[in-house]
Order: sequence, then structure tokens, then C-alpha cells
Amino acid sequence: MASEPRSVCPVCLRPVPAHYEQHGHEVFLVKECPEHGHFSCVAWRGEPGFRQWSRPKTPSFPKSPGTPVERGCPLDCGLCAAHGQHTCTALIEITWRCDLSCAFCFASAGGPVRPDMDEPHVARLLEGVMAVSGPCNIQFSGGEPGLHPELPAFISRAKAMGFPFVQLNTNGLRAAREDGFAESLAAAGLDSVFLQFDSTEDAAFQRLRGRPLLAEKLRAVRSFVRAGIGVVLVPTVVPGVNDHDLGGLLRLAASLSPGVRGLHFQPVSYFGRFPARPRDDQRITLPEIMAGLEEQTRGEVRASDFLPPGCEHSRCSFHANYLVEEDGSLKRVSARNAACSCVSSSGQPPIVASEGANKAKAFVSRQWAAPPSITLPMTGAAPADDLDRFLARAATHMLAVSGMAFQDAWNLDLERLRGCCIHVAAPDGRLIPFCAYNLTAMDGTPLYRDTSHV
Repeated sequence: MASEPRSVCPVCLRPVPAHYEQHGHEVFLVKECPEHGHFSCVAWRGEPGFRQWSRPKTPSFPKSPGTPVERGCPLDCGLCAAHGQHTCTALIEITWRCDLSCAFCFASAGGPVRPDMDEPHVARLLEGVMAVSGPCNIQFSGGEPGLHPELPAFISRAKAMGFPFVQLNTNGLRAAREDGFAESLAAAGLDSVFLQFDSTEDAAFQRLRGRPLLAEKLRAVRSFVRAGIGVVLVPTVVPGVNDHDLGGLLRLAASLSPGVRGLHFQPVSYFGRFPARPRDDQRITLPEIMAGLEEQTRGEVRASDFLPPGCEHSRCSFHANYLVEEDGSLKRVSARNAACSCVSSSGQPPIVASEGANKAKAFVSRQWAAPPSITLPMTGAAPADDLDRFLARAATHMLAVSGMAFQDAWNLDLERLRGCCIHVAAPDGRLIPFCAYNLTAMDGTPLYRDTSHV
């Protein structure tokens, strides 16, 4: 943890000094703006502890910075020379249109929009990403990218340029409703979908997305799996709405294995569009999700199963991998955390951030894509032993469980931001860390997202 954290003022987005204060089991980010006064926001609740959740890294600075360091973080993104992690995933927003109007939306999609990107524009962005970051993972997003008529062409272009893993960030509604859509994406080379999937109950969809969607979401899963596209379920977790359903989502994901490759929790963040200025009781932190999974699965999954990331900043995420057994139960296959003390005080040198990013890219490409077709020996052949059966099932029925906490104007820690590996390819070609690109002030004013011609 940096000795002198810095953040931004939620009113004017001016960089300001900050510090962390612990009160019981809660840790708060506290800051003061000379013009707009005092702000405090809960950043961490419970175990594993805030200071124990650590994985030290040696920064990996951009080889070709896009912007000079002039005003300081977060005002020089592009990437600037002080950014401590290169690109693991580059996100390209191809449309600002959407067929939902969600209560929470980092892109504020669904309102007045600017024109969709065309293929020459997308090609220029892909070329820029390749020049700066090399063959990283690509995620097409929006708005709802499934609405863009040229989406298959964009996927094909990315694959032809040498990007090894292409993913779609989608609400899945078009795949649920339109025969052949998922197959057209698979034919273009799509590896995976990041599928908005908030709950196993329609009441949560009603509150978060404006209408019951569970049946359509399940149809979308079946459609993508049938087409040979890996599926990652992505719930936005909001206290009092769906935080009671963490275990239910995990059981559903396991029941849909091996087509569903992962379950990726995202604690609600307050940028873009959100109902009102957040209170601390309207936030849920990473350790609360880990603890909630343990409680709601009655210990089948344990908080101590989860590990800090090797790519982004430690306090941005958690992850663990499980084998889905024949009876639907989960067997942990990643090393147990032991409250992270083995990571932070083992005496081992810090991981090089670039190595962490490369491992993360390889894991995502391997795990989140559709599983290979593996079969056991045919009848009449020598019977498979336990190891053979384990390896065969592990090749197909691995489930990655993870969570990522995005930052907003209230809880932004610039040290975390400088370790970000998820970068948005802005329309002008700059690569901007996700949380900086989507950062908005209390009145909705963005720091980077261009709304000038909306």
C-alpha cells in the first residue's frame, strides 16, 4: 500500500491527497478537497484483512507511452509513462445503442447516442492496440454490441490481425431471440461472451434491468453454448438486491458446466448511470462477496480458497478455480489462500507485472473459451484409471470463480488505477484504464468518456 494514497474529489474530479482509516472490521478511504470538503467511503469489510490481501509486483511500464506526464494521475491517461501495467484486455465500444435502460450502467447506454463505429474506425483502433500492446485479449462492448450489424466483421478482423482471444460483452438478448446469431459470431471467430447475468431470480432483473429476464438469459446461454462459444456469467452485485443469491448463481453456473466457463462477480460501482449518490450500506466489497459465497454454499466454497491477482492491483480482484464433479459438487484446484500471509510475507521477490499480465491473458484465453472435446477410452479399451478420468474431466469441467471491484469517484485509489490492465481503446486511439475512462463526477460529468457530440 502506498504511503501517501491519492484519489479525486467526487464533485470536481480534482486529484487530492487521501488516506485509509480502519474502524473495526471496516476500512475507509478518506479525502479532503480544498473546494468541496471532506469525503469518506468504505473500501473493505471483513476478512481477509485489507493489509493482508497483497501480492507485491514490480511495475511494467508502457513501451510506447501515448501521452506525456504533465498534470499527474489520472489526468494524463493515454497510457502515460507512469502507468505500471501494460494491456491485458483492450475494450472497444462499437456502439452506444442499447435495448435495455438499466438502473446501473457504466456507459450510460440507452439514451441519446453518437453514430456506431464503422469497420475502418474499428480497424484503426485494433491496429493501434496491436502496435502499443501486442496480441492482447480483445473485448467488444458498448452499449449493446450485439445490435451492431458489422459485429461479425469486427470479430473476423481482430482474429485476422493476430489477436488470439476475442470476447463479447453482452446482455445476450439478441442471441436469445434470433436463431443463427450466435452461430454467426462463432463462425467469425468469437471465443467467449461476458454475459450480463445478475441473478437466478426475476425480481433482481426487474430492479436492475427494468424487466424480468431470467428465461431469456438462459436461452442466451444455451444459444452461445450450442454455437461453441464459451460463456462467463457476470452479475453486478448490489446490496439488498441480489447479494443473497451469490450461492445460487454459483450453483447455476456449476449446473451449466462445461458450457459456462466462469462466474465473474462485479460489486456495484457508482459511475455512468446510477440511481443516487451512494451510501456506504449500498456498497459491497470483495471480502464480503468471498465470505458470502462461503456462507451461502455452507462451506463448499471457502473464502480462503481465493487468491489476489497476479496482473491488476491486489485489491482489484480475487479468483479461484474449481472442478465441477459428476454430481455437481465443486472441488478446489487452485492453491488455498491462507489469508494471503503466504503471499505477502513469504520472502519471495515481487512478481513482475508483465509476467502476471501474460499469465492472466493465457489463462483467460484457455479457460473462458469453449472447452475442448475430450472423450474417455472407448468400450473395449483398457479402463481409464482415476487420474485419466480426473484429467479428462479437468480439461472440460473447470469453473473459474472471480470478482473484480471497479472504482468510482468516491473510492478511487490512484495506486490501484496505475496497476490497471483493462484498457479502453478510446475513439481517438488512446488506451485509457477502464476506471479512468468511465469515471464520472457526482453530476455525471465524465473525465474521459467523450459525450461532446451526443
